[in-house]
Amino acid sequence: MTFTTPLKSNSTKIMLLGSGELGREVAIEAQRLGVEVVAVDAYENAPAHLSANKAYVVNMKDRDAVLEIIRREKPTYILPEVEAISIDALFAAETEGFHVIPNAEAVNKTMNRKNIRVFAVEELGLKASDYQFVTTFEGLQKAAEKIGFPCVIKPVMSSSGHGQSIAKSKGDLQASWEMAKEARGDASELIVEEFITFDYEITLLTARNGKETIFCEPIGHIQKDGDYIFSWQPMQMSALAIERAQEIAKKITDGLGGRGIFGVELFVKGDEVYFSEVSPRPHDTGMVTMITQSQSEFALHIRAVLGLPLGFAFYGEGASAAYKSKVESVAPTFEIDESCFSTNSQLRIFGKPVAHKGRRMAVVLTSGTDALEHAKELIKKVKGA
Repeated sequence: MTFTTPLKSNSTKIMLLGSGELGREVAIEAQRLGVEVVAVDAYENAPAHLSANKAYVVNMKDRDAVLEIIRREKPTYILPEVEAISIDALFAAETEGFHVIPNAEAVNKTMNRKNIRVFAVEELGLKASDYQFVTTFEGLQKAAEKIGFPCVIKPVMSSSGHGQSIAKSKGDLQASWEMAKEARGDASELIVEEFITFDYEITLLTARNGKETIFCEPIGHIQKDGDYIFSWQPMQMSALAIERAQEIAKKITDGLGGRGIFGVELFVKGDEVYFSEVSPRPHDTGMVTMITQSQSEFALHIRAVLGLPLGFAFYGEGASAAYKSKVESVAPTFEIDESCFSTNSQLRIFGKPVAHKGRRMAVVLTSGTDALEHAKELIKKVKGA
């Protein structure tokens, strides 16, 4: 394969549509291979803006504005890194000959919980929880009664778990309805899901480069309010459960097609595995791979996009703990205990220009025996924004 250098007429160029903390790591890995990076987001000085060769601020849902930047920059590859984006712009760009990763239809299916659930269950035949879609509060009440309590309620379109809740009884439905409607994204339609009494949930990172499909070690995670707070790798699973998880992951990613890394979310109960969701990009729970693997999920993503071999070494146990701001600040600062910088721990501050309560601002990474407990202790020593 031929490699280039940035800012030349012949440069290999990626455009990140979404420039948060995950996009920043993708940008860094791309730059290590001489790939020019153009980072686009809805606000100035987003994390990937700080690591890119060029940066743009645009309304990501504005079809014409997104297309104008694509046509101006003419990227070799377009990498959608967020769900709040104009899908029409991606389809139009693809029609004009631009290469969307993994492809515009895959992004379209996965950014909408209705599309991906219908595709996975009704077209591919994957095992999943029972579900119904509703557009009114009355419809929500009827669906919840039919599916049974507890049930999970989510907007069909949202990111990072926003608007997601569990209704344990009929009395919780009003609060769940209001939470979903206030979520960022499109909350005009909700999905009501059966609550599976699973033993645990995992993310199975699955990478495709057009020639091979590989799987990372399964990642366990703990969520709060629909957003991850801890993840660890590997999640201990039976050999049969791992085999079934990989079968589901390969089937859904083969169905979606294209290149890149996919975060396949699964519920596991004993040896039974249920499909939950899939993201066609690096996954937030996969930040743990920055300390557990020779090639992180971000490095694998770039390798897959470029069609390079996907081999990597797994170093051993690791964990991540997300730090979320407890304050509002336009000049975030952090007080961090020196113990966070030990031989088997790392800290990554994302560089977000503004802190909001609950906004993810940093992550602690740990390795070795009892990595998760170590991460839980260290995250308590991060103070500030």
